[in-house]
Amino acid sequence: MSARPFKGGRLVVASHNAGKLREIRDLLAPFGVDAVSAGDLGLPEPEETGSSFIANAELKALAAATAAGLPALADDSGLAVDALAGDPGIYSARWAGPARDFALAMRKVWQALPPDCGDRRAHFVSVLTLAWPDGHRESFEGRVHGHLTWPPRGDRGFGYDPMFVPDGFDITFGEMEPALKHTISHRAVAFRQLIDACFRR
Repeated sequence: MSARPFKGGRLVVASHNAGKLREIRDLLAPFGVDAVSAGDLGLPEPEETGSSFIANAELKALAAATAAGLPALADDSGLAVDALAGDPGIYSARWAGPARDFALAMRKVWQALPPDCGDRRAHFVSVLTLAWPDGHRESFEGRVHGHLTWPPRGDRGFGYDPMFVPDGFDITFGEMEPALKHTISHRAVAFRQLIDACFRR
């Protein structure tokens, strides 16, 4: 069954995270989408009560689409660390606390690793959900694998980017030019699936 196409016009980006908004807008730019953020429309952030990335992405997209009466795109993403049994996972933002202090979150992750831990493998996950006001939604998942490094390096990107080195590179996402990150990141992988399914008509 084919995915529902996005017909153009205005699209709500269901996020209040400035870094995430910037990345999604950059990815949408070539398609002439009139992207407006949930924050710009004064929409509240729904509580993320799902038990998976896809559940939370769908929850956020449907809430924004229903409230705005427009198609909405939501992302739920996070860092999964092998040695921590996949944590912080869907709780990645919560590890940063109410102030969204990701310097604190990165330190928590590093300190949670077992002493002399030889396994620093990790991956980022992103699920993008495009939802319509009638409740229809399309969801796509992307992953990028790599390893953790300490201390964090670079001031580009956001979140856990400065401590994550993707496979095939010796620099962190925090050191990487945005244009390069947009070609290899977990969000980029999910976005390519979204574009192929819903935008190329």
